[in-house]
Amino acid sequence: MHLNNIDHLIQIALDEDIGPGDITTENLVDSNHIGNGIVVAKESLVIAGLEIAEKVFRNLDADVEFNSAYQDGDFIEAGESVIRVSGTLKALLMGERTALNFLQRLSGVATHVRSYVRMIENKKVRLVDTRKTTPGWRSLEKYAVRIGGAFNHRMGLYDGVLIKDNHIAACGGIKKAVSRIRESISHLIKIEVEVTDLSEVKAALAAGADVIMLDNMEVRRIREAVSLIDGKALVEISGGVTKENLPLLAETGVDLISVGALTHAARSVDLSMKITAS
Repeated sequence: MHLNNIDHLIQIALDEDIGPGDITTENLVDSNHIGNGIVVAKESLVIAGLEIAEKVFRNLDADVEFNSAYQDGDFIEAGESVIRVSGTLKALLMGERTALNFLQRLSGVATHVRSYVRMIENKKVRLVDTRKTTPGWRSLEKYAVRIGGAFNHRMGLYDGVLIKDNHIAACGGIKKAVSRIRESISHLIKIEVEVTDLSEVKAALAAGADVIMLDNMEVRRIREAVSLIDGKALVEISGGVTKENLPLLAETGVDLISVGALTHAARSVDLSMKITAS
């Protein structure tokens, strides 16, 4: 993860919490007081965001000591100490909530994703995320998806072609939409087309789509579509995917299953930080 890309987000979060100054800490704690902090997992989780938490504290105290026996992606049992940090007491007190917010959210996504990944272990299908992310947090949440063991779909509207129903309607059909965009983009960029029935599958194939997304199709129709496509394009499932039906969908022969719930339905996990003065 490239922290330079999220420095501004960390600063926004600190400014949001501290504002013009922490009136409690600044009136109770001397600047030269040193403290120690321990972050503890209150539940079993997959940790993600350790570098970001360190960056939060270093923004407040460049000399802070930050140590963890874990790396992002490690599974941690409830009750385990995740991080030990030492530095000015003011920095620890002022950075605690912001650091925990990043850790709890990103670890929550990674833990949630890992539970999906385990449902399709040993299957060839690839589980991918969507653009259903918290505004401003997309690069972080998609990082957490990778830490959880799944893969990223496109990062945004700028790095992948996905022709959806509204594009098709605006262009007057799948063939026209694919033909028009192929004239404008690099030959290195794949073209994905969203379809809802077998007639649209045939149209996408005829237009030369590289990836065909089957949107909200029943399992029987998915199997028919996979047979019809017969390896001429990658096949993605989207819509109506749950943890319960994921194993069944993974056995239909598709290449990709995209799940918006990997990010938008993930809850923050429970981590706490205990701070003591040296």
